[in-house]
Amino acid sequence: MSQIKLAIFDMAGTTIHDENSVAKAFQKALNKHGYPSVTLQEANEKMGYSKPQAIRELLEIHEPDSSKITEGFIEQIHGAFVQGMLDYYENDPSIRAIADAEEVFSALHDIGIKVGLDTGFSRDITDIILKRVGWDSGKHIDASAASDEVERGRPFPFMIQKIMGELGITDPKTVIKIGDTEVDVNEGHNAGCLMSIGITSGVFTEEELIPHKPTHLAKSLTEVLEIVRAFELAQQA
Repeated sequence: MSQIKLAIFDMAGTTIHDENSVAKAFQKALNKHGYPSVTLQEANEKMGYSKPQAIRELLEIHEPDSSKITEGFIEQIHGAFVQGMLDYYENDPSIRAIADAEEVFSALHDIGIKVGLDTGFSRDITDIILKRVGWDSGKHIDASAASDEVERGRPFPFMIQKIMGELGITDPKTVIKIGDTEVDVNEGHNAGCLMSIGITSGVFTEEELIPHKPTHLAKSLTEVLEIVRAFELAQQA
């Protein structure tokens, strides 16, 4: 029986193929609302965060008049981003799972590890993605959490805790977190997870992830599976 009970993966860039579309749509929404100086690099740096939080942080950099940074204005920009993402994930032919994702999910299930997904997206976008890749049936994943379903998104631990609660798992030291951004790594740390694994095939490089002290680095989801199997063997020795 596995010592690890649950593996929680990020979505875009980790288990869902992403051609930087999220950051581009995020940048576009801010540019259209009067902030043409927001760069794609800045947008990339906010990947993984809940999008309203990321909008606020970028406005605090680019808007000299703090009185304009209201909840209503943030929601207006977020609404434009959400609509762009809904259109993209509903219609773009490039939407697909990362090549080895389903194989890894199945292998984890075979050794008794449940699979969860959490994301900086809101639930409406999350559900469209899950449907597009055929993960809405419960066959591939056991639970998912979106950033608008908890008090605060990543790097806070609330999405991990939500999934744990749904699956009846109480000890975070039986949970591992996997993602491609600093907030994924820090979310795992903040939740007290056994492992917080950084994937280097997404938006952040190995050099960018190392300062956030991931317990492990992996170039692919298959390498994550190898890390899990090595841990299980060590526990049995």
